[in-house]
Amino acid sequence: MSRYLTICYGAVAYLLFLVSFTYAIGFVGNIWVPRSVDHALSAPMGLAVLIDVLLLGVFAIQHSVMARPAFKRWWTRFVPSSIERSTYVVLASGALLLLYWQWRTLPDVVWDVSLPAARVVLWALFWLGWATVFFSSFMVSHFDLFGLRQVYLAWRGKPYRDLDFRVRYLYRVVRHPLMLGFLIAFWSTPTMTAGHLLFSLATTGYILIAVRLEEHDLVESVGEQYLAYRREVPALVPGMRRHPHAAARPHH
Repeated sequence: MSRYLTICYGAVAYLLFLVSFTYAIGFVGNIWVPRSVDHALSAPMGLAVLIDVLLLGVFAIQHSVMARPAFKRWWTRFVPSSIERSTYVVLASGALLLLYWQWRTLPDVVWDVSLPAARVVLWALFWLGWATVFFSSFMVSHFDLFGLRQVYLAWRGKPYRDLDFRVRYLYRVVRHPLMLGFLIAFWSTPTMTAGHLLFSLATTGYILIAVRLEEHDLVESVGEQYLAYRREVPALVPGMRRHPHAAARPHH
């Protein structure tokens, strides 16, 4: 692939990410968008649950499997390494867009907060969660995370090298502030329907599994430096410390 096609592909992948990410805010919050977690297609309850779980599963499998080092080593035998991350972004965004398009509603209300002050607090937490996600991505490397750094280096004819492990800002408070932001955003709603609850439970379960997989990979690649970091900084809940001996053991 030529340098110019590479950087154009990376730019298109990033724009697709921006679309899917922006739509996610509206989807979860039931704002702006034509189809959301509570305003989508209708189906009998059993079928709706089945379809929604399958849609969430497609995203979870794609998102986790393609992020694993072993898959990347195999995948880059067919896909140039310069666009590997951009291709990951394209497929992840596609899985999200499929979910938005085919989501089925489960409208039964689980809770509905009527106190105006409490609703304001929940909406504030909703926006805080999304802000945490966005800003956390820049605390590591936003452009590396979404493939732009890779295609830019290829366009410049420079080799790619992994970024050094660094701990900055919110990463000094929790090891996964980006995931924490998602959890806050997904659960902070004044009106929780059965469909929204299904979405929140499934994504929470996925996040907890994904965190363990990611940390296993980080222990393998960074080693003792990451183990020391893991002993000092909690995963998702500020102030929560793991037992130092348990924290030192990598997951297999």
